[in-house]
Amino acid sequence: MLSSNARTRQLNGTCASSVDMELFLHYSLIPSLFIILVLSLLQRREHHRQRDDASYLLGNRFRMIIPLDFVGTFRNRWSYGVAFGATANKVMFLFSEGYQPLQVPQWAQAFVLLIGGIEVGLSHFPFFACLSSEFRLVSSILGFSYSLIWFAVTILHITQCPHGQFVGKYETVMFYWPSLLCLAFLLGRFLYMFVKSLRVHLGWELQMEEKPFLEAHQAEHVKQLLRKCPLQEREKSWFQTRIYEWDPYFQFPSRMIGTTVLAFICLYLFIVIEFCMFVYVRDELDVFEGELESYVASMNQTGTLTPVLLQVKELINVTKGVWVVTILPASLTCVSYLFHILACYRKQMKRLWAGDKHFLPLKFHNPSSSESVVAIARYSGWQIAYILWGYLIIHVMQSLCGLVIMYSLVLPVIHSQALEMLRGLGIGILTISIVLGLMVLQVWIAASFFLQPKMGTADKQKPLALNNRRAFHNFNYFLFFYNVLLGLGACLSRLLISCILGTWLIARIDRTILQSGCERADMGFSAWIGMLYVDHYHTNPVLVSFCHILITGHRERRLQQAIKYWYLNQSAGLMVVGEKESTIPASSLTSSLHSALRSSSQLYGEWRCSAEQRGWHAARRSS
Repeated sequence: MLSSNARTRQLNGTCASSVDMELFLHYSLIPSLFIILVLSLLQRREHHRQRDDASYLLGNRFRMIIPLDFVGTFRNRWSYGVAFGATANKVMFLFSEGYQPLQVPQWAQAFVLLIGGIEVGLSHFPFFACLSSEFRLVSSILGFSYSLIWFAVTILHITQCPHGQFVGKYETVMFYWPSLLCLAFLLGRFLYMFVKSLRVHLGWELQMEEKPFLEAHQAEHVKQLLRKCPLQEREKSWFQTRIYEWDPYFQFPSRMIGTTVLAFICLYLFIVIEFCMFVYVRDELDVFEGELESYVASMNQTGTLTPVLLQVKELINVTKGVWVVTILPASLTCVSYLFHILACYRKQMKRLWAGDKHFLPLKFHNPSSSESVVAIARYSGWQIAYILWGYLIIHVMQSLCGLVIMYSLVLPVIHSQALEMLRGLGIGILTISIVLGLMVLQVWIAASFFLQPKMGTADKQKPLALNNRRAFHNFNYFLFFYNVLLGLGACLSRLLISCILGTWLIARIDRTILQSGCERADMGFSAWIGMLYVDHYHTNPVLVSFCHILITGHRERRLQQAIKYWYLNQSAGLMVVGEKESTIPASSLTSSLHSALRSSSQLYGEWRCSAEQRGWHAARRSS
């Protein structure tokens, strides 16, 4: 008789859903391109093209839209993060190289993966474009419709085949519930945007302010720097003191929030996939164990290979148990890395704003501008890949450590060999203690007999001046031969520690695991440094505040000049009228003032672009 789980797998092994998610991904490009076209037509170009240009028929319409500002977006950060989370399933398919829209030779697989990545990005482009569009009413309707299509198709795919071949019951639900949750959040977000924009359109509510040049938290950061006396700090909680202390004057950009959310979901999906593979391998090992048991039973446990087969069976059982137990610590390690990377980003950005580069290797004090720009595009994808591969490597390392603990401590107790285990453990600890004691003894002898006395009572240590030179040379000679053997153990310990630390920190992209002088070879760390510099140059609160002051002052001066010229024109008109003493209509006054405001706004836009460029170059020169 088959178990219920086995019957579920067998039943769903032949389950054929009417919805093919890969085929739906291809067809989703049609509404995606339609939404992109509509939003592009709504955009206005700032500079008109020449009349002889072929695109002149469109007027000032049709402008390229951006899905997300990867550098300076601080609003709707969690909405963008959830939009990234909705792409998690497709990102995992790309990561496993399982999604290949074309069949090509092996040497062209890189181009196929590039095409697949562009297709996935284009299919999810409307989520981001509708969130960032200025035309809130139209974009909310389009975004809600597109999200509803994805939500309905995913629900249909899950309900038709909810179970799977590996985990059994609700395997498909385990894979798709994070994307469903993200799509449901986007539906609510677009519905809120529609209600909000409709109230503004009907005049029931005031229009929200457009994206400011200077964010509120950046202005507060600069105010804090300019205060002569810092504000009195409140009493910190246990969480702020021991774990994490947040800064109200610092906000993570949308890129960091989106990368973290997507990394969390991809890590969950990766763990589920790994568990599915473990279930498959475990079933195969169970069959192999059954064959071993039948062979041992047929030999009546008297065969020459019986002890070896029993040890193999024990190794399989121990390995399966250790692998399952270490899933939790490995996953918690990677989750802690994600939070720690955010904390390191904030700390290092604030140090760069203060002009401190000492925490960076010397070779990264002046990185290449082109490499830094590319690092923005690389960082998010590489961070996710580092976390996923890091989890697998950490899991393997922790499983090996678990096997060592089981065979050195646990299994001897189970097999009634506790005394032998304790004897061997005691001998090992005693040997290591003696070696370390001899090393400490050498340092104590050197400090006591081979160094001259302190020059002052306030000195913390003796000066580096030799004393008792004859005894010192004999000391070095006789310990030379012993230190050769001691160096062998030190070399092996160095290799072991390097392997443990390297595998333990492989998921950390914010620090290099290579030796000093070889940091350039760590491409992940180079991408991290380049990303920091781009954010430093473009979101530095002091620089942005400086540009904001320049723009505001220039705009006010232009507005005053425009109003002054308007008064002069009106005065000239009154002089021409002469004795009739005619008054100016209120409508004429309002229209003239509006034209002056429009001209000043256009000048403000032109000055804003030039001021941003000048401020950026000034920051580059100062840093």
